[in-house]
Amino acid sequence: MVDFRPFRPYIPRLENGEGIIERVSPPYDVISADELARLKGNRYNVTNVTMGGVDGNYSSAGEALRSWIEHGALAQDRRDAFYTYKQTFCEGEHCWQRTGIIGLLAAKGYAEGVVPHEETFPKVKEDRLNLLRGTETHCESIFGIFDELSAKLKDRIDDRETMVLEFTDPQGVRHCLFRVCDPETVESIMAELKGKTVLIADGHHRYETSSRYAQENPDSPKKQFVLATLVPSNDPGLLVFPTHRLVKELPASAESFLEFVKSRFDLFDVSEPSELASALEGRPSSDVGLVIEGKAYVASPRDLPADEMWELDSYVCQEWVLKGEAWKDEPTVFYEHDTAKALAKMSEGYRLMVMLRSPSVDMIWELARLDRRMPKKSTYFWPKMWSGFVYYRMA
Repeated sequence: MVDFRPFRPYIPRLENGEGIIERVSPPYDVISADELARLKGNRYNVTNVTMGGVDGNYSSAGEALRSWIEHGALAQDRRDAFYTYKQTFCEGEHCWQRTGIIGLLAAKGYAEGVVPHEETFPKVKEDRLNLLRGTETHCESIFGIFDELSAKLKDRIDDRETMVLEFTDPQGVRHCLFRVCDPETVESIMAELKGKTVLIADGHHRYETSSRYAQENPDSPKKQFVLATLVPSNDPGLLVFPTHRLVKELPASAESFLEFVKSRFDLFDVSEPSELASALEGRPSSDVGLVIEGKAYVASPRDLPADEMWELDSYVCQEWVLKGEAWKDEPTVFYEHDTAKALAKMSEGYRLMVMLRSPSVDMIWELARLDRRMPKKSTYFWPKMWSGFVYYRMA
């Protein structure tokens, strides 16, 4: 049973001439060094907290956050409410709107109707745990998907929401936050979510960290929850991008590495790396694209084991391209979801690129329900949920 509750967040209170875009940011794990420096230049930007650790210590970030509240830069909303978060965005000639409901999700680990779909990195979880210890605040929302929202409740929410803030980010995505505090609607949301299953789409590290933090603080009711934005599975704006793999060092010469690959794959030459994405279209979901020192191939695996995981190109890549007797040591893998940027990096010293494709939301659900975890960075839900417009204080 999913426990999803309304809450009273702290919301930015803007000074004269200040825009909300100065306070918010993309999630911590997709911010470049240059972008981080620019964001931190704004005194009250959320990255001064979420990325404000010093050697893993976030006590100064916690002090900064408390000072923001004392000086009125953040103010707590008046009553318990859910919030709807609407993102309007375009990709090519098509435009969508994705709508999530922001509230507090009980952080009970992968039980009580919450399931993961990806593996995680232990070091990242330790850092996020230190952030919670130092600030006692959730500044960023995890992103979950739940079974379909009833049309009746959706219409009721749309009729009763009131605008709180809006902004457009540098990528052209419009973000709008609405408050839903009508008691009957709030109760209806809680009741409908109780019978659902929530799939963690983005934020596995933060959810697992929040569950550990809850266990560390069993006597604190507030610390048993994580800030969450839940999107119904029938929302038209659920876009998933792939995350390509790049490696700077091959374990042997390109010719020797190709022989290793040929032991498990049939290779088909592609005239140019720029045509690789097109060459993969319509092929089995287990096929991968390879760029090895400037030459491009479609790699189709032979004699796959009879297991659902082998239908994933990310799993095939992990087990048969980046593992095996050719590799003396585990390679250092770099991740890039933007196909054009990934291809461009091949001229910057990378010797291998593995091009992957987007798994369907249905496939993600199917594997999660089978209690199977996809490899790290198998999915990239876009656009990202931004941070810094609602804070959940547990102090």
